[in-house]
Amino acid sequence: MKKNTVFKGIATALITPLDETGINFEQLGKLIDWQIMEGIDALVICGTTGEASTLTDVEHRAAITFAVQRAEGRVPIIAGTGSNDTEYVHDLTHCACEAGADAMLVVTPYYNKATQKGLIKMFTQIADKSTKPIILYNVPSRTGVNIEPATYEVLAEHENIVGIKEANGNISKIVETMARVHGKLDLYSGNDDQLVPLMALGGVGGISVLSNIMPAQTREICTRFFNGDITGSADQQYKLYTLIDALFCEVNPIPVKAAMAAMGFCKDYLRSPLTTMEDINREKLLSQMKAHGLNV
Repeated sequence: MKKNTVFKGIATALITPLDETGINFEQLGKLIDWQIMEGIDALVICGTTGEASTLTDVEHRAAITFAVQRAEGRVPIIAGTGSNDTEYVHDLTHCACEAGADAMLVVTPYYNKATQKGLIKMFTQIADKSTKPIILYNVPSRTGVNIEPATYEVLAEHENIVGIKEANGNISKIVETMARVHGKLDLYSGNDDQLVPLMALGGVGGISVLSNIMPAQTREICTRFFNGDITGSADQQYKLYTLIDALFCEVNPIPVKAAMAAMGFCKDYLRSPLTTMEDINREKLLSQMKAHGLNV
């Protein structure tokens, strides 16, 4: 059962520019335009990197609607609509569908977690009601629950579940997953440092934090790989490794927000309980950015 691919290549898990008054939509619009100009393949709005967990409901819906309107169909807009409350996911997904988002990114339920049976029930219910495709988001380090390969196999049979953003970090589990669902679900790397390995397993790209600051260079990893230049793709992954490491020296999105602020795209403002970077880590990040040719 071949399904339509939402995107191939790199989708930026876009930051949400914030200040004391709320979302800075002028800055968000400029970011969207710049990302598209740099050749990014898709944009994820209100994901983990977009600080969705501390946006108000009104802000969350407004950001998705704004992004769809600003993009004007130039790239797919993938709306983060996940929650640990299935009914709220239904409501937010309905809003994003109505706004014109091209797909939904739905994370596993956090805090209350779920059994594998519960995950199947929840994701099936969400996919049944959505009018747009669903990409499942597996990030057990944040949510405390992992989507097992056998669970993916069941969910792959749903015509509206089309992809996986996999950030469990366990390559062996991902191999098993792809053995079970290959051809039925598109695989996207959710970890910038595993982009090439996951494409080698049949992945079609990644949903990236790094591409906030280096969209063209991150996309080049995929372009080289898809053109058959596996060595060149791996070399580009190696080249960016120290910068990726610096971008995750504190919990995401603290470092990338600092990086984007240093590049003049936004204020270095995060909502509690997130705080700005420790000085020693900021120095490390800025040093790496300069070493990779960024003007900061």
